[in-house]
Amino acid sequence: QVQLVESGGGLVQPGGSLRLSCAASGSAFSLYAMGWYLQAPGNQRELVASITSGGTTNYADSVQGRFIVSRDNAKNTVYLQMNSLKPEDTAVYYCNAAGVPRLLGSEYGYWGQGTQVTVSS
Repeated sequence: QVQLVESGGGLVQPGGSLRLSCAASGSAFSLYAMGWYLQAPGNQRELVASITSGGTTNYADSVQGRFIVSRDNAKNTVYLQMNSLKPEDTAVYYCNAAGVPRLLGSEYGYWGQGTQVTVSS
């Protein structure tokens, strides 16, 4: 069982930055693939970025070059550095953990409660 708690969301102006954190419980954090997903009102949840246990990263085209996903296994935490934010980045951001990368986003992983990010002037 893994529990995930996101933090770091908030209101930011276009062009600004935020760093989201996801703290995980349990001793096997380093073995999990981790993902960040967003869900805007009326839309389905979609992948923003992921990082494997080995550190391989993957990004949605919409955030490539603006967002950076990283992990600190000593702190059981995964981060999402969000730069050059746009109004269309506004959504609830969720952290996801899965035993293998192909299960990210599925019902077989673990989810946090989400943190709201609002980009507006």
